[in-house]
Amino acid sequence: MAGFTLDPRLAASTLEVGALQLCRVLRANDQNFPWLILVPMRDGARDVIDLAESDLALLWLEVGAALRVLKDQTNAHKLNVAALGNAVPQLHVHLIARFTSDVAWPRPIWDVAPPRPFGPDEAGREAQRWKLALGCA
Repeated sequence: MAGFTLDPRLAASTLEVGALQLCRVLRANDQNFPWLILVPMRDGARDVIDLAESDLALLWLEVGAALRVLKDQTNAHKLNVAALGNAVPQLHVHLIARFTSDVAWPRPIWDVAPPRPFGPDEAGREAQRWKLALGCA
């Protein structure tokens, strides 16, 4: 989208997957969890209520579609959805596949284990995997 700028903190901690109609799709650069991040491409949006009603409806359609793909791809025991924005105020929605065997279960994932970044080759394959699964542009 013209004029859209991704917060540099999100860019630094994620892999670029692609774009849906409204959202840029990112993969958290952390092998501990299958974790997607959807960022509505609307500058200045900090909270979901900052979106026009049509964008808000589209956001939840894209969240739902991405969650179905995340569930299909991972067989997660539980899907977590969060739009916190305390550290990065730009509106973004975390979609995290959880397992009773993951390092944080049953706690929230934040600050439980250090991130395990993908290597350069793995990062490209991981981003491509999600791009194809989600049908991103």
